[in-house]
Amino acid sequence: MLRVLNKLQLQLPRCLSTAAIPAPKTKPPILYTGIFIDNEWHQSVSRKTFPVLNPATGETIAEIQQSEAADIDIAVNAARKAFKLGSPWRTMDASKRALLLNNLADLLEENRTYLASLETLNNGKPYSVAYEVDIPMSIKCLRYYAGWADKNNGQVIPMDGNYIAYTRHEPVGVCGQIIPWNFPLLMMAWKLGPALATGNVVVLKPAEQTPLTALYTAQLIKKAGFPSGVVNVVPGYGDAGAALVTHNKVDKIAFTGSTSVGKLIIQNAGLHNLKRTTLELGGKSPNIIFKDSDMQHAVETAHFGLFFNMGQCCCAGSRTFVEDSIYDEFVEKSAARAKSRVVGDPFDLNVEQGPQIDLDQTNKILSLIEKGKAEGAELISGGSRVGDKGFFVAPTVFANVTDDMTIAREEIFGPVQQILKFSSINEVINRANATEYGLAAAVFTNNIDKANYVLQGLRAGTVWVNTYNSLSCQMPFGGYKMSGYGREGGSYGLHGYTEVKSVIIKVNQKNS
Repeated sequence: MLRVLNKLQLQLPRCLSTAAIPAPKTKPPILYTGIFIDNEWHQSVSRKTFPVLNPATGETIAEIQQSEAADIDIAVNAARKAFKLGSPWRTMDASKRALLLNNLADLLEENRTYLASLETLNNGKPYSVAYEVDIPMSIKCLRYYAGWADKNNGQVIPMDGNYIAYTRHEPVGVCGQIIPWNFPLLMMAWKLGPALATGNVVVLKPAEQTPLTALYTAQLIKKAGFPSGVVNVVPGYGDAGAALVTHNKVDKIAFTGSTSVGKLIIQNAGLHNLKRTTLELGGKSPNIIFKDSDMQHAVETAHFGLFFNMGQCCCAGSRTFVEDSIYDEFVEKSAARAKSRVVGDPFDLNVEQGPQIDLDQTNKILSLIEKGKAEGAELISGGSRVGDKGFFVAPTVFANVTDDMTIAREEIFGPVQQILKFSSINEVINRANATEYGLAAAVFTNNIDKANYVLQGLRAGTVWVNTYNSLSCQMPFGGYKMSGYGREGGSYGLHGYTEVKSVIIKVNQKNS
């Protein structure tokens, strides 16, 4: 098995296949480029289109129909009709919803090679990762929530007086879901799974950079047997997302993306109907390496925790805190590992790192690298673009980084590791928490008491111990502070998609 996959299998959930990876379709056909509403394909009302690019070359892959406010309105009305009391979806047994979710998972499995190839073409992530991580984890997520469909029960409550009292968990209604570009299919599954299991209907907007796997999956949703209007997919720019957020017939918004956009969603979601919202936003996650940890394991896992998916992870361990007595050795080994990282054609199975998503993101990363150098951080490796086409950035490592530097405060969302030095436990806890974010954190130590002390002090939604990026559909994921609120994954992921209704029935005490 290739080195990159060995690393992934050490770090990620055990949903990974050990079978040989089939050859990718380096030029997968683009089958769907329209707007998916009511189980049919449509052109945009304006007839506008927008290009999607291959980030490995910068070339246009296809022109996609561009949803705007008028298209969003049509999609929302279709969803509202599908949610109407008495509709096939509302009268469907919960166990049948589970069957449909499993049907969709089956279809993803059947089309795994094509979907992984399409994700690589449009997103730039290595095909080996798309095939071994993104697609299987998406399938597992759908199957997990299929299992919850007929188990989301309320409670019978012993209320004072002569009453029968119980609660019902009812679907929220029309759910607008806005998907990021870093894990297009996986984040789609994370949102569709709990929404559909609990009986909601969906209008889903994929990121404008990466709509292709969402559009193909829309056709699979129809093939799986979902009724018309239950899932609608509306590709477009930010104005389409804004129209979804402000639409008064949308009951909930689920968003994964930047904190700046999350703030706008909060401001606008309540303008008309006080929408429910769940937000999974940015991060600047601390990864704390104590001197008593396994050095080689810590170096490799910290490398994986930052550079995985080209550093385009909201939970990336971008602030690596290393205890002073092992600092120099850790920096030396981390720089060597970064220099050995294989960057190139994402369809090549030996490649560990593909391109960044687009030119804007590439320029942002390079600008922050320059700012790091200007503010006195020591550039140990990388720091520049790679190649003469596409959006590749060399794996970059900075040493002697201090907390006040821009690269230690702002989310870079790229392959840039910052290594900071610390001397004591309480010091590093305080510094780790000295950020507006609180999505994830990690601790590396062979002392379990030390690990328990530190993890209690860290203000983050997920804390890993001696591992990083170990994620599972069974576990909740979400953040503290400016990293958002609400959780996706596990039974907690159901909470944002149900309303709790209290039912109180007066019991007649007279004998008949």
